[in-house]
This record gives sequence, structure tokens and C-alpha cells, in this order.
Amino acid sequence: MKNLSLKLILMSLVTFLISIPLQARERIQIVGSSTVYPFATVVAEKHGQRGSMKTPVIESTGTGGGMKLFCSGLGPKHPDFTNASRAIKDSEKELCAKNGVSEIIEIIVGNDGIAFANNSKSQKINFTQEQLWKAMAEHGPKPKNWNEIDASLPSQPIKILAPPPTSGTRDAWNSLIMGKGCSAAGMKKELGKKKCNAFREDGAVEEAGENDTLIVNRLDADPEAFGIFGFSFLDQNRDKIQGSTINGVEISLDSIQSYDYPVARPLFFYAKKAHIGVIPGMQEFMEEFVSDAAIGDYGYLLDRGLVPLESSTQEKVRNDIRDLISISM
Repeated sequence: MKNLSLKLILMSLVTFLISIPLQARERIQIVGSSTVYPFATVVAEKHGQRGSMKTPVIESTGTGGGMKLFCSGLGPKHPDFTNASRAIKDSEKELCAKNGVSEIIEIIVGNDGIAFANNSKSQKINFTQEQLWKAMAEHGPKPKNWNEIDASLPSQPIKILAPPPTSGTRDAWNSLIMGKGCSAAGMKKELGKKKCNAFREDGAVEEAGENDTLIVNRLDADPEAFGIFGFSFLDQNRDKIQGSTINGVEISLDSIQSYDYPVARPLFFYAKKAHIGVIPGMQEFMEEFVSDAAIGDYGYLLDRGLVPLESSTQEKVRNDIRDLISISM
């Protein structure tokens, strides 16, 4: 009798637990690009200042790592947004679709330039894409010092702090510097894309992780080192570091917006359409991120180093969010 009563109690408890509906999270979860991270953080703080909204939780995982998490599935266990310093790849779309993430909204928030920076007290240098490829390429000449590439460059060891393979900054650098530099050196046909993009493994190029603030601090401590990261980190740390010119073009708001700077690119974030209306505040967060107050000509994100989109592009982005336009999968 006692065993029967216990069984009935257990069965009742299981039935009760099953009947409880799954509760959605109260906070938005965001992953992705370290470059977009500081902008998203400011927007999240503004979002959280609204009385009814909780501040979103943001994790800097790198663009590739963020896409992997974002595409892992639907529901409260999975992120709602991912930041990206490049567009989503076809392979990532396939991963999303495989896991049920079939409707994705793509939002361009602004432009960015990738800085090749060094200590502000060191010599300011102009590089070409070919020179940078020769300095960094695993299948290039592998010089020890910069002046072995060109006599106009300093007689100092090549030390470069570079983003890891999971970073969207790395993807953009590969496309705009490694690929084009390899072509300029006349090696593209012989090596192919993969070998052209490969970084040196002899210590001259160090994969320094996703924390761009740590790279800035290392440049501040080492006058011979160079680092690769987004313009906002350069702009916020001009007392410590300076940007090199590339192909004779200074990195600046104007040269990035015009794409005259050779390493300029758009920045994105991606939203799961299926989570909108389920996770509180997603629509409002998207609207805040692309509002005139945030990304307009005098927007608060410009103070953090974001390079604004042209006004016509801004308007299109806002309309896409209003209408919840999904990208083609």
C-alpha cells in the first residue's frame, strides 16, 4: 500500500512538471564579434535603461564562434542575436537551417576599418598590401626584420599580434590584405587561396585571441610590435597607439566610409526571427541599435568609433527591421 501511494505521488509530480510551460528568458542573449561587442554593449545599456527592459547579456566569442552558437538551434537555450564583422557564410546558413534556424534577419549597423597599429611613440609607417603579405605569409619569404622586405621599412624584428581563425577580423584581413598582397607579389596562381592566407607559424605572427583591449595594452608595452583590430579600438586609445597608413591612405572615418582605406568593411548583427515576440525586448533592441540616436550623423555610437552608413542605407535597414525581412537561405 505504501509503495502504491509513493508511485501515485511520483506520477502526479511528473504530470505536474510536464504541464508547466517552458518559460522564455527575460534577458536577451547576444554572442559574436569582438569588433561589434563595444557597440552592442552601449546599445544594451541604453536598452536596459528603459524601465520595462532588462539589460541584454553579451559574450564576445568572435564572429565564427558566435555563428556556431547562434546556428545551434531555437529556444531559450540558444542566443537570440550574433554580432559579426563579416557577412554570414553559406556554410553557416546551412548549419542554421539544419538546426531549425530558418529565418534570419541581417542588420548592417555601420562600417569599420581594420587598423594595423603600433605604439604611438614608435615610427609611423606606410605599408603596401604586398609588404604586409610578405611579412605575415607562411608561404612567403619569411623575413626576420622589416627592412628585409623593403629598405624604407625599419630595421627591427617583425612582431605582429593577429586575430585567430574564428574572428571576422581575420576573415576580412585575409580577403583584403593576404589575398590581394599575394596577388601583388605574383604568387596567387602558384599558391592558391588557402596557402596565400596562411599566417606564419615561426613566432613572427602571434594569434593573440579575441580580446582587442589586451592587444592594445601589449602594443603600449612593446614599441616594436604591431597589432590588428577594428578602428574603434584605435580611436579610443590614440594616447597609446597609432594606425599605419596602407597604400598611402590614413585610416579615418572618411576613408572608411568612402572605402578608400584598403581594409574597410561593413559590420553586422543577425537576429532569429522565431525568437522575436517570445524573448522580451528583441524588436526594441534592434530598433535602438539602428536608431538615428545611435548610428545617425551625431549618434552616440560614433563617439565609440563606429563609422556611419550613408543615410539612404540607414533608412533601408530601419525598414527591414520594421518589416522583419529575412535573408535568403
